[in-house]
Amino acid sequence: QVQLVESGGGLVQAGGSLRLSCAASGSVFAINDISINTMGWYRQAPGKQRELVATITAGGRTHYADSVKGRFTISRDTVKVTIALQMNSLKPEDTAVYYCHSDSGRNGYWGQGTQVTVSS
Repeated sequence: QVQLVESGGGLVQAGGSLRLSCAASGSVFAINDISINTMGWYRQAPGKQRELVATITAGGRTHYADSVKGRFTISRDTVKVTIALQMNSLKPEDTAVYYCHSDSGRNGYWGQGTQVTVSS
């Protein structure tokens, strides 16, 4: 059984920063599978669809949504099978539940989500 556990969410004022982390756990096979596949962060605001925030391949290639480019940075520790999302210059529109995702397994894996709230 695979688990992706997010941490680091919270309440911050506009212009502030937060750092999210996601750690994977599971069988040796599952962890190896996660380590060689793309991982990423998605978010879902109230009343909106879940959207991609940033992804990172096993080789370190990154992709960002236009709305977060230049403000957010995704990173990855392949050995520890963790990813992080450094969020700077936060805006109220960044308020959402942030989910960690792995493109491994049959249908991918999702974390339970962590709330990020940015006050104006």
